Amino acid sequence: MPLIRPISHLKNRANEISELCHSEDKPVFVTKNGQSNLVVMSHAHYERLYGLLELYQKLGEAEVLDAGGENGITHRDMMRHLSKEVR
Repeated sequence: MPLIRPISHLKNRANEISELCHSEDKPVFVTKNGQSNLVVMSHAHYERLYGLLELYQKLGEAEVLDAGGENGITHRDMMRHLSKEVR
């Protein structure tokens, strides 16, 4: 269930909203005059969402290249490359 708070809570209860964002690990939807207005989330939650968006963008680019007949590297070669980088 979404977490919804009125905009007055941003002024009067900012710490409460911050704690809610962190404890529930969900964004808080802020309303103004009964209408959706803002979304507030923890930095950690934002970083995860942004990371997913970047991943989806890269996957989309890879699918376009694949559909165009572009050859990439095999899974095995990628894993070898990543293993070397980690070491």
